[in-house]
Amino acid sequence: MRVRRLRREPSGLDVTAFINLIVVLVPFLLSTAVFTHFSVLDLSLPPQSTGALEKLSADKLNLEVVIRAESIEVGDRIGGLIQDIPKDKAGHYDIGALANVMRVIKERFPEKTDATVLPEQNVPYDVLVQVMDALRAGRQVQGAKVVEVALFPDISIGDAPIRQKAGAR
Repeated sequence: MRVRRLRREPSGLDVTAFINLIVVLVPFLLSTAVFTHFSVLDLSLPPQSTGALEKLSADKLNLEVVIRAESIEVGDRIGGLIQDIPKDKAGHYDIGALANVMRVIKERFPEKTDATVLPEQNVPYDVLVQVMDALRAGRQVQGAKVVEVALFPDISIGDAPIRQKAGAR
């Protein structure tokens, strides 16, 4: 007696569902990838202090901008406060006044390119970025044109010094 065997053809792999998934995923991933752009600001941390006072010449400026809850303080690390810019009546920081102060300081110290921004703990990020933008570049009138000029593009960032309460020692 003869034994009959059925001939089976090797079955193929059905990838139709996988191809449908790829057809949907590729355009979706490409369309979302276009909208994810990041802005990067180059910052440097202030150098660690060694405890020894650095000998500075009288014309050497260590520009510090301290962002407090009630005002922006522009000063020199050694010389002290240059200008205190209070918030306006609406409770917003006066970034325009800060930009004017930075232009005046840049005119007096044209070779200076670095500054330190020291925000207090609860300063909004948006305010920090606006202050850094006011420090980095400003507008200046040259002839009939208004041009962008670099003020203090090398920005370091740190924490604001804590104020001691009056009467506390």
